Amino acid sequence: MREKLTEYIEVRGTFTGTFIRTGFKNGYKGPVETILLGNIKDENGIILTDHLWFNLTKGFEALGELEEGDIIQFNARCREYEKGYKGYKDDVYKPVEKDFKLSYPTKIKKIK
Repeated sequence: MREKLTEYIEVRGTFTGTFIRTGFKNGYKGPVETILLGNIKDENGIILTDHLWFNLTKGFEALGELEEGDIIQFNARCREYEKGYKGYKDDVYKPVEKDFKLSYPTKIKKIK
């Protein structure tokens, strides 16, 4: 669990993260492209979590071609969400638990 993010619940803050790679997840209308950032830090340089996934929004696309190790700065708000399996298959066991994420990223820019 990402307990250090709880200090930012519903508060907009400035964060940085290191670009690792892009990926895909299943969405309602088909695959959704995603971006993986690692070593997420707050404005004081304190590491809040080792990684976070974001949808590849227009703000991230505007950065152009990213290379592994690029430092991305953005503003976001922390939100709580439930993760785990909520379906009806008996052979799948992933307990539902609460976790935290950064959502609504804005003012996205590449620092390095």
